[in-house]
Amino acid sequence: MTAGRIATRAAGGIVAAFALLAVALPLLPLPDPSLTSLPDQLRGPHAGHWFGTDALGRDVFSRTMFGVRSSLWIATLAASVSLVIGVLVGAVAGFSRPKVDALLMRFVDVLYGIPFICLVIFLLAVLRDHEPWLRTHGITRETVLYLLVGGTSWLTMARLVRNEVARLRSLPFVEAARALGLPERRVLLRHVLPNAFGIILVALTLTIPSIVLYEAFLSFLGLGIEPPGVSLGLLAAEGVEVLTPIHSAWWMVAFPGGALALLLLALSLLGDAARDRFDPRTNH
Repeated sequence: MTAGRIATRAAGGIVAAFALLAVALPLLPLPDPSLTSLPDQLRGPHAGHWFGTDALGRDVFSRTMFGVRSSLWIATLAASVSLVIGVLVGAVAGFSRPKVDALLMRFVDVLYGIPFICLVIFLLAVLRDHEPWLRTHGITRETVLYLLVGGTSWLTMARLVRNEVARLRSLPFVEAARALGLPERRVLLRHVLPNAFGIILVALTLTIPSIVLYEAFLSFLGLGIEPPGVSLGLLAAEGVEVLTPIHSAWWMVAFPGGALALLLLALSLLGDAARDRFDPRTNH
């Protein structure tokens, strides 16, 4: 077994463990991540608290695990939004007439020139002033977050899907389906897109790590998940606040940051493995 396969399997095991933990977390006998205990504040890792405690005496291990769960949940929802938009735009562009294709791709090119991180930060800051109105309509901060992140992360997926659909549309099996008199929409949905599954999977696996980092960065700035919610970016921000020359609570940064780095590394390795397996440009 090669080193690459060992790394891929290890990455798959890490992601599977994180995903299983996210699902089973409410059933595990972990301390309440919001339970405060002032006598235990800022205690380093020990038997009672494996990752130590924060400034309010809350268990950092429990909060880190719930932070991983929040990051994976938002990444899954945002990636779903990105998947729907990216596949729709890419499939229509790649399967349509040249004028429609050129129009959609130039639109994507224009969007590529927009600094979306600045746009998302601006929109979140504006919507922050309207949170009471949003909550009365059942719209939470998490909903706004994954819609905005997912709605700005589909450009690469659209381009990859467009290129693959444009390649597939000229192959003999597509011409045969058209010769049978099948409608264009059915040819696209039943014959072209299923054969583009590999590229779609590659694009999705490469999008998820960027969304996880995106969410952590926004939460670190105070524009993502807010207390009493928990996020890896929020935990890192809380840890930075207590890094002082008088008392350095290193564990509040090291463990959430380590969990985020491990998750991003595992997701990136899986994305590279999926690209090597399914992308015809690298599959020699």
